[in-house]
Amino acid sequence: MISFVTNYASMVAENNLNTNNNFQTSTIEALTSGYRINSSGDDPAGLAVANQYRDEVAQVTQGVQNANDGVSTLQIIDGGLNNIGTMLDRLQTLATESATTTFTGDRNNINVEYQQLVQQISQQAATIGLNTGGTFNTQNEIFIGGGNSLTNSQVEVDLSGTANAVDSTALGLTNTTVAAGGAELTGNSVRLDAPDAVFLSGSATQTFTFNLVSNNSATTFTATVNGGATGLSEANVLSSLNSQLSTYGITAQVGGDGQIQFGGGTPFTVSTATTDITDQIATTGSTATNVGIYNLAGLATYGAKAENLTFQNGQGTANVALPAGDSLGSAIAAINAQTSSIGIYAVVNAAGTGISFQSANSFTASTDTAGGAFTAAGAQTVTAPSSTASTTGNALAAVTAIQTALSQLGQVQASVGAGENKLQYAIDLANSQITNVTSAESDIRDADVATEAANLTQAQVLEQASVAAMAQANATPQAILKLLQ
Repeated sequence: MISFVTNYASMVAENNLNTNNNFQTSTIEALTSGYRINSSGDDPAGLAVANQYRDEVAQVTQGVQNANDGVSTLQIIDGGLNNIGTMLDRLQTLATESATTTFTGDRNNINVEYQQLVQQISQQAATIGLNTGGTFNTQNEIFIGGGNSLTNSQVEVDLSGTANAVDSTALGLTNTTVAAGGAELTGNSVRLDAPDAVFLSGSATQTFTFNLVSNNSATTFTATVNGGATGLSEANVLSSLNSQLSTYGITAQVGGDGQIQFGGGTPFTVSTATTDITDQIATTGSTATNVGIYNLAGLATYGAKAENLTFQNGQGTANVALPAGDSLGSAIAAINAQTSSIGIYAVVNAAGTGISFQSANSFTASTDTAGGAFTAAGAQTVTAPSSTASTTGNALAAVTAIQTALSQLGQVQASVGAGENKLQYAIDLANSQITNVTSAESDIRDADVATEAANLTQAQVLEQASVAAMAQANATPQAILKLLQ
């Protein structure tokens, strides 16, 4: 039917022209933006997946930066640990130099450098954050992302606890010294160096009870030497004692007079008892006080009077108020609570009834009351380090302590190195994820240029055809005029 009113052909051509024009516009938009999806309507489901991929890439990209920062931090720590290792080597040199009896110099001069290095180790440990309770002396967690859970998205580098701290206290060096010193038991007459001598035969045992300082507080430790069917040799005795005492920075050795002696920079007193009196290691009931460091003997039996004590050294001053009727253990705890921060310690004396005050460095002490901690009121006389036996006892103890410190340092270095490797593996995986996830996003979001170019040509042809067809459709009604002529 031919009609003036409705030109159906023109309407069809117009609709197709609009469709083809939109098609061409969409194709041009894809080619100029580079994306197949430029609005939510282009591919709603695909856009949701692509956005998820893009978010994952953003997370893992920052995670790689986190991991690289972690590697850099661990490398800084590693460099500090190497430097501490160098200082430990120097300490070992000084300790070994002082540990020989043929040394003719002044051991106190050697000890000056030794103590400065011990302090420097703590300072450098704090600088790299691996002092006790330091910044990185903890469970370090580096978030990288890309995992199927939060736990799997992070890498843990465990540098927590005392075992991973490298300050002098954690390494067991705080109370060591290479100055002359060694404590020999008073009242002992047993020689360990007698030819073919054996000790503690059968089921005999001998105990050495040490009142010492551990973790900045006074404690009591008993080292027990168990005999055997054929008895123990001198070497067996020393090995047994040192395996138990090395943790506390104390070393057992045989002095020039053949008797057992103990050395170390740790404040201690010791007494001994045995179940056998014929082949004992040392005479039962003999005692010793560590005179290898500065020491001060209190009243033989603590008087438990109300008094005020004052201690002072180059690190500061400590004031302690003791109440009347205080027990020996309570008084010692109260004193150490105030004095341990400046390196002065109170331990039970060798008799087990009074207090022995000891420090690796020179100090002064005074009381306002007689008959309490001290015999007389006023300033007390502190005894400088000396040796009642070998001059090498302290140095030998230092050698043992440094060897233990080197072992601990090696374990910390292993933990740091393992952490660096773990982070590097995590970085490699994260970079792989970034590449592959980005590729997956590209497959969804990016435009296929070849396809879009072909679509553009198609759209242009269709649009031109639509325009031509629409022109023809619009010319049809004019033909009706021919019928009216």
